[in-house]
Amino acid sequence: MCDGRVVFVFPGQGAQWVGMAVELLGSSSVFAGRMAECERALGLFVDWSLVGVLGDEVALGRVEVVQPVLWAVMVSLAAVWESWGVRPSVVVGHSQGEIAAACVAGVLSLEDGARVVVSRSALIGGLSAGGVVGGMTSVGVGVDVVRGLLEGVSGVEVAAVNGPSATVVSGVVSGLEVVERWCEERGVRWRRVPVSYASHSSQVEGVRDELLRVLGGVRPGVSRVPFFSTVVGRVVDGGDLDAGYWFENLRRPVLLESVVAGLAGEGVGAFVEVSPHPVLVGAVVETVESVGSGAVVVGSLRRGEGGLSRLLLSAGELFVRGVGLDLSAWVPVGNRVELPSYAFQRRRFWLGSVGGDVRSVGLVAARHSLVAGSMRLADGDGVVLTGRLSVQSHGWLVDHVVGDVVLVPGAALVELAVRAGDEVGCDRVEELTLHTPLELPRRGGVHLQVVLGGPDGSGRRGLGIYSRLDDAGVDVPFTRHASAVLVGGGGAVVGGVVPWPPVGAEVVSVEGFYEGLAEAGYRYGPVFRGLRAAWCRGGEVFAEVVLPEGVEAQGFALHPALLDGALQAIALVPGVVAEDRPRLPFAFTGVEVGAVGATVLRVRLVRGDDGSVSVSATDPAGVPVVTIESLITRP
Repeated sequence: MCDGRVVFVFPGQGAQWVGMAVELLGSSSVFAGRMAECERALGLFVDWSLVGVLGDEVALGRVEVVQPVLWAVMVSLAAVWESWGVRPSVVVGHSQGEIAAACVAGVLSLEDGARVVVSRSALIGGLSAGGVVGGMTSVGVGVDVVRGLLEGVSGVEVAAVNGPSATVVSGVVSGLEVVERWCEERGVRWRRVPVSYASHSSQVEGVRDELLRVLGGVRPGVSRVPFFSTVVGRVVDGGDLDAGYWFENLRRPVLLESVVAGLAGEGVGAFVEVSPHPVLVGAVVETVESVGSGAVVVGSLRRGEGGLSRLLLSAGELFVRGVGLDLSAWVPVGNRVELPSYAFQRRRFWLGSVGGDVRSVGLVAARHSLVAGSMRLADGDGVVLTGRLSVQSHGWLVDHVVGDVVLVPGAALVELAVRAGDEVGCDRVEELTLHTPLELPRRGGVHLQVVLGGPDGSGRRGLGIYSRLDDAGVDVPFTRHASAVLVGGGGAVVGGVVPWPPVGAEVVSVEGFYEGLAEAGYRYGPVFRGLRAAWCRGGEVFAEVVLPEGVEAQGFALHPALLDGALQAIALVPGVVAEDRPRLPFAFTGVEVGAVGATVLRVRLVRGDDGSVSVSATDPAGVPVVTIESLITRP
């Protein structure tokens, strides 16, 4: 019989994904508050921003970054669960997950937790840098079978026993390859863990003295929640989690299966994996079932589902299995109503409709992904387009980070100008100048206004693009981000070079292109990594750019990520971009968009005598998509 006790399970590395936690930052004040506390604690030991690296694929690929980030996300997710009334009766951690478990149990302060995870991950990362290269492989058989196999394999040890048919081995790469061949020959599933070090093996002995030294100041406290150690396989006192324990946490095998089996056998009612993506749920379910327990096992978030809706689904799974929830802080208290006691009583319980579309406030639907509505001004021939941008509603923008800030790319402001021109028949952006960068906050959003004036004597119209934070008062002025001049009667958009690749052009390698940009301050995520190939011919550069799979071109004339990818190729044009600092688009001249809905561009860039660049692009069929007569960049 299962009781009402809940176990929080904190996994090791592997649950991370680019953009994890960003959505929850904007929708949960509890999560955001705890993340801010973790960021302050980490700031004592690292020189990067916690929030700033959440969307940085390159940074999250480094062990000394991803492990502290996972620690912060897990500690903060636990705070959300507890705010909903789901409080742990026991905490369990897997490898580095024990650091988060110790913080949630009250054994480690956030500062000490940050110290442990930063020091531990830095020393692990230093192993491969120092020439000690190893690896880890997960295999789908029980530990007894694995131990028998390893008797004939040199340099490989059992690293973790996760479940009845889930074991991880660790050691030298040549030994891991023997294990993997054995699995292939017998049809046993296996997976090489994407790391270059061998945790929980003799390879980590080399960091013992340094780890003990740097963690000598850690002062563990009394645990407010039982801490069930997967290092020794039993509940331990808080005071035992000193520097010596944290080395053993890195060196010894993880005994997750026996810990979960013991708790399930005692009648624990629920196991909650507290992580941005479930990596242990399967093994925990298998273990729970192996001992005949009826305990429920749930995750928290999932890859690509990082908001409250996913977390609430997990909470719902707990609720229907008898775990109490307290959502009063999130869901307003309502009045209970009596439901009909028999059929056909003819009482309606539907919620009344609320006027929520743009027409209810006098706007016309804009049918565009960046603006919701438009309105003709009563005292002239001007037009205003309005909308709202946030990292929650426009998640793809999280992949455009410059420095540590999510910036709306200049390509998006060009798209807004083009859309405004469509309202009045102005098909050419004669000039557009960017002023103040449009930053998106990690929480909340910005209100957007695109203001298009009436025509002058020559038919030209002035345009301004403005924003204001959601929570700004009505007296706070809007910030101007761009000004432009629009005009009708544009010429035909010029096509690109055919055949493709251009005759006589030499290949330019784009391998490592985005890693180089990241070092210069451009931290692009997958949506803004569309440059696939490049060539040069004299003073010309040619590039092929794609809109990543899963990103919809619908709702735009030209998706900003696709245009931004074309503009990224400016970095390949000799003499245009300084190598020591990032540069962004500043002034556009003569912008015209042809075919809409493109997902692939073939781009031609030519440097002008004044340092500007002209850009023209077609789709693969040679249909003209966009021309920019002149573009100037600046730091």
